[in-house]
Amino acid sequence: MKLPRDLSGAELVKLLCKYYGYRRVHQEGSHIIIETDTPQRHRISIPDHSPLRIGTLNAILKAVAKAQGLKREEILRHL
Repeated sequence: MKLPRDLSGAELVKLLCKYYGYRRVHQEGSHIIIETDTPQRHRISIPDHSPLRIGTLNAILKAVAKAQGLKREEILRHL
């Protein structure tokens, strides 16, 4: 699947919180810190940029997929 080109960091945070149980912890400058405890503890920093760069988005999706035990394509379906 193709990565969305117009997704902002804030939109990505909302989607990850809604579908994968992440919660917003705090914000440091232009980076939003989110974390989850299920299925394992995972904490990640997402830049609050609009739009996110493709490489940045791809790296975030790979990290979330690994932590959730899913494939990256499964996460892309919710975007």
